[in-house]
Amino acid sequence: MTLIKSISGFRGTIGGCAGDNLTPQDIVECTAAFGQWILQKSGRNKIVVGRDGRISGEIVSQLVVSTLRSVGINVVDLGLSTTPTVEMAVPEEAAGGGIVLTASHNPREWNALKLLNQKGEFISAADGKEIVDLVSQNAVEYASVDRLGTYTYNDSYIQKHIEAILALTLTDVETIRAKKFRVVVDAINSTGALSVPPLLEALGCTVILINGAINGQFAHNPEPLREHLGELATEVKRQKAHLGIAVDPDVDRLVFMCEDGELFGEEYTLVAVSDYVLSKRGGGNTVSNLSSTRALRDVTARYGGQYFAAAVGEVNVVEKMKAVNAVIGGEGNGGVILPELHYGRDALAGIALFLSLLAHSGKQISTLRRSYPTYEMHKGKIERSPNIDLSKIFVFLREKYKNTAEINTEDGLKLDFEDGWVHLRPSNTEPIIRIYAESTSQNVASSLARKIMDDMRLCK
Repeated sequence: MTLIKSISGFRGTIGGCAGDNLTPQDIVECTAAFGQWILQKSGRNKIVVGRDGRISGEIVSQLVVSTLRSVGINVVDLGLSTTPTVEMAVPEEAAGGGIVLTASHNPREWNALKLLNQKGEFISAADGKEIVDLVSQNAVEYASVDRLGTYTYNDSYIQKHIEAILALTLTDVETIRAKKFRVVVDAINSTGALSVPPLLEALGCTVILINGAINGQFAHNPEPLREHLGELATEVKRQKAHLGIAVDPDVDRLVFMCEDGELFGEEYTLVAVSDYVLSKRGGGNTVSNLSSTRALRDVTARYGGQYFAAAVGEVNVVEKMKAVNAVIGGEGNGGVILPELHYGRDALAGIALFLSLLAHSGKQISTLRRSYPTYEMHKGKIERSPNIDLSKIFVFLREKYKNTAEINTEDGLKLDFEDGWVHLRPSNTEPIIRIYAESTSQNVASSLARKIMDDMRLCK
């Protein structure tokens, strides 16, 4: 079964049986329920739609657009776009909400409907439950022929998005341009090819684009991890580039590569950008999720600010950022959220802020990386089978480590030991259990993760 309904929206694999996969029937039912919910909640009959470059994107988009119009909603279709671009377009259009058609880092057979409220932010868990209830109740009322929604195509928002980033006081356009950075970009055959090069060119960079054909035939696993970015590493060294950039298919995750072909580290994207923002804002509070590196806490303390942890998921991070008035936040998977632009992970904003930092530092990117606290992370996962009782496992682990670890149950279970931490949680987007661990060495982090996995087996 690969149809998942969560705070991240509706996600599944294309094809198969209705109710088990993301089929046309499921797409129509979920879209109609969301459309009706928007009409009831916001009183606005406009929704913005955009999609990444997936193979199924055009078909899914046609189903979504037609269904929304059938509910009586006027659609503004951005066509091929990015998640942060759609997020910014929703309030600009005074729409009641938005739908981004993307399965983020999932493989090519997946697609999803990411749901946004009228602020252009992800809907809450409570909102998601209301929409899921509408789907299960089959309680949608469609519009009469005289009340059908209209359709408008508008592909101008990526350029508007770039212009808004260039206009930020934090984006030091002239200093970046003076450096004339040479950058290799891996667009993973999706809409990063439409958005990242124009931004870099506006910043005076020379761009070498790889995997730039927007055909959804991902040249490698689309999650921007070290093991998937060998081609980028080779090209960065061959081109004698200052740095490399990799994004995921919907351009909300961001990874940098050093001039020597080594990764800057996806966990350190937010750390470095936060360092720059805090230096320009005289300090302030920061937020990341419970699975993110301790390095952000260390950098925040350096500027006299306070670090806060949130449950995994962009909506949870945003909620915490608002509560503590954070100046910067995001997730350790390379997601940067800058409130003065919008409350959403934004790789394009992250690129501009990082290049501003790099330009001001006068350092090679590898040297910049060595200036931050060093932590190593182990990221593992196991299939979530019916015979795994997570509740029972969590009780067992809490009891076993109650005297040796600080315990956090806000999102799954996090055990914070003196020499590192382990976070165990069910994924919001895949039928798996994620096991993350961090320490000052890779060996210790991996050992911590293995110890918890051994405990899980003992608990069965």
